[in-house]
Amino acid sequence: MQEKQNLLSVEDKFMKSFKYYKSNKPKPSLEDVIDVEKCATDKVNKITPDTCTDDPRAELLGLKSIRTWKIYTFVRHPGLLFIRNPFTTLGQRYWVRKCLEEYPRKPNKLNIDIEMNVEDWWVECFKNSECDRQLQKKLRWTTLGYHHNWDTKVYTEQNKSLFPLDLAELSDILAKYLGYSNFKAEAAIVNYYHMNSTLSAHTDHSEVNLEAPLFSFSFGQSAIFLIGGQDKSVEPSAILIKSGDIVVMSKEARLCYHAVPKILPSAESPWEEVEISNVSSNSISSFKYISQPEEFVGTMNENIDNEKWNRFRNYIQESRINMNVRQVLNENQNSI
Repeated sequence: MQEKQNLLSVEDKFMKSFKYYKSNKPKPSLEDVIDVEKCATDKVNKITPDTCTDDPRAELLGLKSIRTWKIYTFVRHPGLLFIRNPFTTLGQRYWVRKCLEEYPRKPNKLNIDIEMNVEDWWVECFKNSECDRQLQKKLRWTTLGYHHNWDTKVYTEQNKSLFPLDLAELSDILAKYLGYSNFKAEAAIVNYYHMNSTLSAHTDHSEVNLEAPLFSFSFGQSAIFLIGGQDKSVEPSAILIKSGDIVVMSKEARLCYHAVPKILPSAESPWEEVEISNVSSNSISSFKYISQPEEFVGTMNENIDNEKWNRFRNYIQESRINMNVRQVLNENQNSI
């Protein structure tokens, strides 16, 4: 009996940490939560990639100059990378709006499909002029490109739609920056968190290609992100993720257990800077995936208008959005 109890205590290290940070009574201490900009060097290292040249697409996709990006690694978690908010104010607004207004449209898959047939979730939320908050809070995820099958955990060619070109472009900029020149964004899950939401411990192992990194973009309210090892006996680290932060799981970290036990109110609103600069079309010829760059630049600049932005502002002030992007196929593989 004692051996069994000891085994359970070892196996439950991840779950114990998850329950601790999830708790509201009592509220957890945040003393051990890693804030990359304030953390001691025995836990986090700030690094500079070997090749750090500006990508002319960055500004057009809502990113600051690549030369200004702050990137961190974690001593306990080889392969885990953290980029501290490389997005401009306009960029944050653009991606929040895309995740709410466009990505939940059909033919993309939503968690609410099992109970209702909604062609355009965001439009439906405002069908009667006032916001349907109940419908808003029902949306927990939408899938893009290869649609993740939550039952079989298998991707198929029959369960696939066009991957968003702008998100593919954004992912390509990040991949090139990190030295993954052959990365191709083929599937994404957009998660929508409210203040009481959680994401249970899991690994991402459905893709054919498990060597390619996983890119995770976060906007809105903050979150505690737990990451452990490749089994639950490894005690996880707790990391604070703020709006605009990018987490990259590569190499050893690619198959590690991770979870989100707590959403925290953000102390800042980086999507609300007083002066917002629009983007110019000087570098539109450099796009890799987007075929109508002039139209894209216009769509980005629309988000300067505070009146048009107001509905999205109301949502993000009490929610968190996370886009996690992955490559499904091996290099030179065209289908599953």
